[in-house]
Amino acid sequence: MTPVLEAVFGNRSAVQVLLFLEAYGSGHARRIADTYEVPLRSIQRQLQRLEANGVLVSRAVGRTRLFEFNMRSPSVRNLRVFLAAELDLLPEEDVKRYYRQRQRPRRTGKGA
Repeated sequence: MTPVLEAVFGNRSAVQVLLFLEAYGSGHARRIADTYEVPLRSIQRQLQRLEANGVLVSRAVGRTRLFEFNMRSPSVRNLRVFLAAELDLLPEEDVKRYYRQRQRPRRTGKGA
């Protein structure tokens, strides 16, 4: 995480939420918090703030609230271009650790 991004977005958890959603397309609070090993409440607060300001939209999937970017907003489309460029500039070890995690479960009977 770069200090410049934290300065632009106000704090580290906002940057974490935005980069996670750019990398994976959607996500829920627990998954984002677990990925970065940060308190769940700080991620929930950022998700609520970003949704209230029209950056994100959410939908219920069972008992889970899934968040994604609000693509109806032209500003959000520009933001995503910026975030994609920032993801490309991150060190490879950060990319492997945070942004290349397996998203789907393995097929039954397949080894680890």
